[in-house]
Amino acid sequence: MWNEADFKRIREQIGRLEPQMVEMQRRLVALPAISPVSGGEGEKAKVEFLSSLLRSWSLEVTEYRAPDKRAPAGYRPSLTARLKGRKSEPVLWLMTHVDVVPSGPRNLWQSDPFEARVENGRIYGRGTEDNQQEMVASCFAVKALLDLKLAPATDVALMLVADEENGSDYGVGWLLENHDLCRPEDLVVVPDAGNEAGTLLEVAEKSIAWVKLTTVGRQAHGSTPHHGNNAHRAGAHLLVRLDRQLHEKYSAEDRLFSPPVTTIEPTRKEENVPNINTIPAEDVFYFDCRVLPQYQLTDLMEDIKRIAGEVADEFKVEIKAEPVQMAQAAPPTSPDAPVVRMLAQAVRDVYGGEPFTRGIGGGTVAALFRRRGIPAVVWGRNAGQAHKPNEFSVIANMVGNAAVYAHMMGQ
Repeated sequence: MWNEADFKRIREQIGRLEPQMVEMQRRLVALPAISPVSGGEGEKAKVEFLSSLLRSWSLEVTEYRAPDKRAPAGYRPSLTARLKGRKSEPVLWLMTHVDVVPSGPRNLWQSDPFEARVENGRIYGRGTEDNQQEMVASCFAVKALLDLKLAPATDVALMLVADEENGSDYGVGWLLENHDLCRPEDLVVVPDAGNEAGTLLEVAEKSIAWVKLTTVGRQAHGSTPHHGNNAHRAGAHLLVRLDRQLHEKYSAEDRLFSPPVTTIEPTRKEENVPNINTIPAEDVFYFDCRVLPQYQLTDLMEDIKRIAGEVADEFKVEIKAEPVQMAQAAPPTSPDAPVVRMLAQAVRDVYGGEPFTRGIGGGTVAALFRRRGIPAVVWGRNAGQAHKPNEFSVIANMVGNAAVYAHMMGQ
């Protein structure tokens, strides 16, 4: 653990580095790393800038290239940058993502989304909070130690990855599959979500099931429904039965999660007919299910198909239930894991709040580590600006979070 005097020096140095942190944000905003799936060119230019900068600090930088023919470069780059510690194991990994989502409609922005605007303690621009705030904070936590010639307690490795916004198949998923980077004894922090107080430590996620339900009947004129078979009516009955019966069966509570129950929500509804006076022959809708880890998604799908079969028999229609996305929850990170305890102590000492562990319904890349038996914790003190127009990063959060990461480097 840093002694009180050294940590005071570190925090003071991070404060002096604030202008450089803001300037790094400016540079990063001007290098939009948008996936080819979303019409962009990928992360090449941004990673080249980051690689050059981190090498200039004398860090041990390694670039990794996941092949992707859709990108103009032919690959999607990620990198690691390592600072040697007083011992080499376990490694403290701080994983942030390089890619950003598109800006969305430009008329919703008060300024150019890819030209940073600094105003009232905030940096505006696409990617400033998601995920450049934490990327810059983690980088400058390392820079402060370098400037003060202080060695961390153990090796620190920054992992800056591609493709987080579109599934991580060309980012951390590919890295973990193809390179021996992280081990179960390592300490992994994924600074990509949190709350405004910085007290939320995410250690678990629910399973995710997106299910498409297609009902096929027989089309007819609205005035002669007896000549057809209304797929919309059958689909409506199916929706209501699924909603009621699935909630009745998957009713357990787990207070680790917020909300503490399985959520089963009908969401998207596709258009069936363009006019009012036609009996539709097809009806398509979707459920978004966030399922407590104690339940198996295979069982959920069997129940959905069973209920669909009952409705199909009753209404003399055909019904198909198809999974759009199925992801069984990864094992949770224990609230008592060393990385969780380290982060909690750092948050207490820097921000003064009392951290708490929580599971969420959304999915994060932490699950990719957890499935490999590597405890990972998701954290961040942020303003909840991800993917919004006029996205901004609070400069005080960026500076404070750098102090949190630096605190962990001394433990």
